Amino acid sequence: MLKTHDFRLPSLSLRFIPVWQRNFLVWRKLAIPALLGNLADPAFYMLGLGYGLGGLLPEVHGMSYIAFLASGTLCYSTMNSASFEALYSGFSRMHVQKTWDAILNTPLTLDDVLLGELIWITSKSLLSGLAILAIIWAMGLHASFAMSLWAIPLIILMGFCFTGMALVINAISPSYDFFMYYFTLAITPMVLLGGVFYPVDQLPALLQQVSAALPLSHAIELARPLMLGRAPSGIAVHVGVLLAYGSLGYYLALALTRRRLLK
Repeated sequence: MLKTHDFRLPSLSLRFIPVWQRNFLVWRKLAIPALLGNLADPAFYMLGLGYGLGGLLPEVHGMSYIAFLASGTLCYSTMNSASFEALYSGFSRMHVQKTWDAILNTPLTLDDVLLGELIWITSKSLLSGLAILAIIWAMGLHASFAMSLWAIPLIILMGFCFTGMALVINAISPSYDFFMYYFTLAITPMVLLGGVFYPVDQLPALLQQVSAALPLSHAIELARPLMLGRAPSGIAVHVGVLLAYGSLGYYLALALTRRRLLK
């Protein structure tokens, strides 16, 4: 049962850096296979569907279908990378390998550990997003290189958002199998309703309303205009939604993790 002190505000300090460094050094040993794994799945979807369906479809919202799909894939890849790292790798460090327990025997606190995890996972998802962005640049699926550079801070923001959300699930999961509920009930609806593969305005009105509440939809609403070489509309709203999901997710994840590990 959650107690009042579990919900105290996070203690933010630079002591998260050793946690970030530890995760980076472990990841560096398998960096190339990890990057290829994160890149292959979204790249195959983008190229296969982009060229396969693209040959059958007219322009979508003023761009070729593969260009339309590329901006959605950029967001989808970043979301997946953050989610998988926060869930499977994060759960391994917390529950299976007991890495977090070992760190808590040092002067670091749980607040430092979770902040280090948040920033590490956000950093790792940035690499996945940049890999897709590099493909977009190489294939010329952008109208303005200068405008497409704004996708980089957007990738960081998306990584923060989806990491915060996934850490909540990590905090309450009894096993790896539990993650399937999150992917089935949260990630899949976001992919199908968020505008990755087709415009949201083609959905029924009710599903459009559901889509408007999903963070992936707001990310895509920012990414797609950037690939078209223009500034997105409603920037403050979209950024605010992503920040809110990430911040509230991190705060709740910290409270739930305090209850789990600091009994």
